[in-house]
Formats: sequence, C-alpha cells, structure tokens
Amino acid sequence: MNNSKKVQFNAFDPDAEIEFSERNLPHWFQVDAAMFVTFRTMDSLPKDVLLRMQRELEGWLAIKQLPLDLAASTFGVKLSKHNQLLDRLNQIDRTCFRKLSDGLFHGALDECHGRCLLKRQELAKIVSEAILHHSEELYDLDCFVVMHNHVHVMVQFRTEKAKSIVGQSWMRYTARQINLKTSESGAFWQAEPFDHVIRSAEQFNYLRSYIAKNPIKASLLSDEYLLWQSPV
Repeated sequence: MNNSKKVQFNAFDPDAEIEFSERNLPHWFQVDAAMFVTFRTMDSLPKDVLLRMQRELEGWLAIKQLPLDLAASTFGVKLSKHNQLLDRLNQIDRTCFRKLSDGLFHGALDECHGRCLLKRQELAKIVSEAILHHSEELYDLDCFVVMHNHVHVMVQFRTEKAKSIVGQSWMRYTARQINLKTSESGAFWQAEPFDHVIRSAEQFNYLRSYIAKNPIKASLLSDEYLLWQSPV
C-alpha cells in the first residue's frame, strides 16, 4: 500500500487512540490511518430521492423484523434513540444495514441529481487544487475524484488538527470560490461529510478501485470529472 514517495497508508489500529464524534453521521478518526471521505453538493440528494432510499431501507428492515424507525433516522431527521435502535441489531444485521445504507447513499449520488455544477471543469479544478494544496504537508493523498455533484478522497492525516482541513479548505474555501465563479451565494456543500476509516488492505484496494471506476459507473464523459491518483 505504498506510493512512489514511500508513504505507508495504514489501516485502522484498534489499539491506538481513536477519536469519535457524531452529529447526523458517526465520525471515527485516527492519526495516520487511511480514510475514505465523501462530500457532496447541497442539491445532490433531493427530498424525493431521500424518501425513496428510506422506503427501500424500510423494506429490508421489515423483512428482517427490525425497527423501521432506523430508515427515517438514517435518511431523514436523525432520532435521539438512533444508537439504541442500532444496538437492537446483532452484528451480522448491523453490518448488512451499514452496507445497504451506504450503497443506497453512494448509488443515489451517481444518479446526478441537482444541477451537477462540478461537471464544469473550471469548477472541478477549484476543488482539485484545494485538495492538492496541503498534500505532503498536512496529509497524504492516495487518490481522489471530483464528480458531478460529489467528491471522493482517499487520505491519511498526519495530525489530529489536520483533519479540520476537510471543512476549512476542501469545503468552505472551495464553496466561496465556486460562488464567485457562478455569481451566487449561500451554501454549496452539504455541511456534514461522510467518512470511513479503512479497516484493512483489502478494503483500501477496493475503495481505491471504486474511486477510479466511479465516473465510468456514473456514465460521465472524460471532461465531466477530475481523477487524481498518486504515482505507483
């Protein structure tokens, strides 16, 4: 799992210090552990799409005779009892629930809802340059792709403080610059990114491949996305 600059991308270490936070989404963070980060535009998942995903998740929960409220809490307003509901699932069902909800989320992003402004190369370039700006200083990058309405990044942060770059530089700064380009104002990105700490070398390689193939899967033309990969 090395690039040509001898960066070692590490999997999650259960014995090392872990930081956990939660708002609508759970966030696990560990210094020097590779992460898969996704952030998306405000209009990327309209209400009707979220409702459709909720209904699909409810269907699975009903078959398994599991709490239906988990679907609304996942794709709607998060319930205060969300974690208690999750605790009622056994380990196998919890893993299946996570895979299904994550799959619905990423699949819906690929459908290109919203204005899909990041198909414009000059706007995608703003995001790409911001991600690359602090690379090899605050974090190490393996790959990233700027899609039509969302971004995927494989990154490893060198310090706990460095993770703030996602909200500050990758999202806030690029939102300002994109609004200047489009003569608009207001929020551009959905406030809370999706992130996942890599658990194994196999998962690292799977997600690296996912990022590389995602634009093709979403039927984007070669000038409608920006893919960056570290030298191998």
